[in-house]
Parts: sequence; structure tokens; C-alpha cells
Amino acid sequence: MGDSPADIVDGGTDTQTELVERVAAIDVSVVPDRRDQNGEDNTEENDTVFSDNIKDIQRNGVSSDVGINEFLPSQQSEDTHLRHVPKRPLTRPGLSSRKLSLQERSSGGYLASGNTPGCGPYSTGPSPRIIRRPTIESNRVSISDSEDCVQLNQYKLQSEIGKGSYGVVKLAYNENDDKYYAMKVLSKKKLLKQYGFPRRPPPRGSKASSGEQPKPMAPLDRVYQEIAILKKLDHINIVKLIEVLDDPAEDNLYMVFDLMRKGPVMEVPSEQPFSEEQARLYFRDIVLGIEYLHYQKIIHRDIKPSNLLLGDDGHVKIADFGVSNQFEGNDAQLSSTAGTPAFMAPEAISQTGKSFSGKALDVWAMGITLYCFVYGKCPFIDEYILGLHNRIKTKPVEFPEEAQISEELKDLILRMLDKNPETRITVPEIKVHPWLSRGGAEPLPLEEEHCSVVEVTEEEVKNSQQRSRQGPGAARRVRGRGRGLRG
Repeated sequence: MGDSPADIVDGGTDTQTELVERVAAIDVSVVPDRRDQNGEDNTEENDTVFSDNIKDIQRNGVSSDVGINEFLPSQQSEDTHLRHVPKRPLTRPGLSSRKLSLQERSSGGYLASGNTPGCGPYSTGPSPRIIRRPTIESNRVSISDSEDCVQLNQYKLQSEIGKGSYGVVKLAYNENDDKYYAMKVLSKKKLLKQYGFPRRPPPRGSKASSGEQPKPMAPLDRVYQEIAILKKLDHINIVKLIEVLDDPAEDNLYMVFDLMRKGPVMEVPSEQPFSEEQARLYFRDIVLGIEYLHYQKIIHRDIKPSNLLLGDDGHVKIADFGVSNQFEGNDAQLSSTAGTPAFMAPEAISQTGKSFSGKALDVWAMGITLYCFVYGKCPFIDEYILGLHNRIKTKPVEFPEEAQISEELKDLILRMLDKNPETRITVPEIKVHPWLSRGGAEPLPLEEEHCSVVEVTEEEVKNSQQRSRQGPGAARRVRGRGRGLRG
């Protein structure tokens, strides 16, 4: 979903692929684990096949009281209620349908207004507090067909903007609030079947041999865990889950997200990396988002540019919690491999069987991301996953001469990409690093200024799971058969 070479195309094709690329950044596809010819994990969960029926993009003006980003695809059937929306061409490179590189592919899972004084993306104060919008949970789904779309409760489902092994992503118009969202449609049957697929054997070592290796979470259970996590999160730097529709009589599970019009903060590789100033602004948001997640005892495990979405308010929002982990105590002690190969830390691919710090994993991925911001590419690149693993574990970080960066930035990157997790810089230390804080002149807000405690309990996850355990069947349909909703 995005960290790949992209050819700039002209006319309608550019806007078509632009919509696909940006909505796909929510990381909506769900694909089984696979292995390459070397027997290594080669999951292509983000290997998404995109629809060809999106011809153009229109968009609303920024709404400061909502603070969300919306795609508004222009289709002949929608002209009656989108006529007032001004057309505005997009200029970012588009993506063609292709398999993803090791810089993009994830593994280990299924899938405020900028004008407010002191609250904009350039502010040095705390992130603004927004009115909390609790995630809506609906356990009854009514599906009906109309001439131009499928109606699902209050949502009119329009263009298919993404497709994966377990489901699709639809552009969804909400009649209640007159806004557009991204609706992830997942097949519970396919997720349940995936649990029987062969998986990568546990790493060699004492824990694995002694039987202490934790049992892998079933794909459907991981979906419910992701939902339980997202329901609790409320932060300006975290993407918002709006609604979950989970009818026990329906095979499909529906997740409704804010639709981020501007998409990923960067496509990697990129020939137009950020200036240090731009990288600093975006990275400050990422640091606050990660600090918030760690405060909530959540390890993201898949931080990368394509999972960092840019809002109209100028703030970066962290997305895709499909391989995230919850923990107790001060830190997570992990032993499984998950995430995107080029962003994995050395300790996560060492196969020693030893557990490792979850917080340190996120810091490493943040370091790779910051390197991408200023160089447009990952520091460790190889065509083959075994070669990539070797580079990550043994090769030092090199700084290309063609792009000069400050010594302070080099120092921060090197400390984040310390191959020893015991001596790697921590998030609290990153916050006060001279490069990020301009030598203390622009301090980031304190943890207590932007974090509040939430807990995701096992009971909440189980309550979500129980709604589907009655067995998927035929949905409640007013008329028709719900065209285009099959995974």
C-alpha cells in the first residue's frame, strides 16, 4: 500500500489510481501467510487488486468542525447529489496493480482545524483535544439493492476501491451525516478457514523447544482484537474507527473508517524526499501517536510511511492495527515475527527464540521511517528476504552524499537504528532530542498533556467475538441480494 515506485500518468488514469492508492493506505486487504522458495515468511496481506471503475475524484472543502478527509469519486450515477462538489485534480503519482516489495509487504497478521491558534500542525503545544466520537456498534444489518448502489443500513455503498483475499473495501456514503467513509468488508467464513492454513514454524530456541511459544491468534480473533483496540483509541494522531456492523446472521463483518483523502504521508521509494523541516513536523506527530499507543499499552508493530495518513488538518494519523499487540506491565515481551520486512528490527528476525521489547520494535520502525522521509528510500534494501535480513542484522546505516542532512538528524537516526535494543533510544528520549525539539526551543507536550488511560479487556474482545459465533448465514435483506458485497 504504497511504498513502491509509481509512474506518473496523465488524465483520468492519474486520478483513478490516486484514489485507489490513498484509500488502500488504510491497509484493508487480508491475505493468507505465504512462504517464498527459501521457506521464509512472504506474506502479501497488502497485495491488493484494485477496481478499474473509478474515473475521477472530487472533494469537499475542509470542514474544521469535523477534521476528517474524504474521497468523493465522480461517477455518472452520483451526479445528482455531488453536483455541488468542486473538482480538484490530484497530482501525486498513481500506483498500478502489482505485487508489493519487501518495503511494503506486512506479515504476521490478516490484515481539528489547522487555523486554530496553538493547535495547528506547526504548533509546539499539545495536540488539541477533540470531542470524542464513540465507535458505534450495530448487530443488525439490513441490505437492499437500488439501481445505482447497495444500501447497507444508512450507508450507500459505491465504488469498490480495494480487494483482498478476505473481502473488499467500498466507498460508503452515510445518509445520516452526508459524509463519505471507507468501509472494510471482511468475510468471517474466509477468516475462519485461514486459521487452518500452515504457518511459519516457531523460531529455534529455548522458548520454542520448551513449548512456551504462544499460540498464534486466529485471523478472525485478530480482527476482533483490532476492533477492540481501535474502539478505545481517541487521539488526533490515530485514525478513527467510526462504526462496526457485525450481524450474527451475516457472513460479512463491516468496519467503517474515516476516509483520508490525502492518503499516505509518503510513497516509498520516492524521488521527492522531505526537507528536514517537513520531516520534523511529520515526525513530531508520529512520536506523539506512538507515545499515546505505548501509554495505552499497545505496540503497533507495523509503523511505515504507508500506514501514516495525512489529514486535512496537517496532522499525521497512524493507521492499520492488524498486527498490533497489547501488553501488561511496562513493556511487551514479544517472540513472534510480524510487520513489514524492511522495517523489522534485527532482534525480531534473529530467530534465537529469545523475547524482545515491543517498544524498541516500534522505535526501530520509526527510525526506518524517518530515514525514508529524508532520503526517499529504506536504509536496508535487498531483492530477497534472506539478503534483507542479513543487511538489517549486520550492515551499518549509510547516509547518501547526494542528500545532505544535519549532524543532529544523523545522530537521531543512528540512535533509533541501534541494532542493540538494550541501548536503542527510547520514545521519551526521542521527544527531548535536540533535532526534534530544536535544542529545547520547541518542546513536545508532556505525556500527561495528550494521553489518558483506556483499557482493552479480554471480556470486551470476547463480547465482540460472541456476536459472530452464532454462525454466519443469510443477511436480513429488504430486497435483492446485496450485489457486490461478497468477499
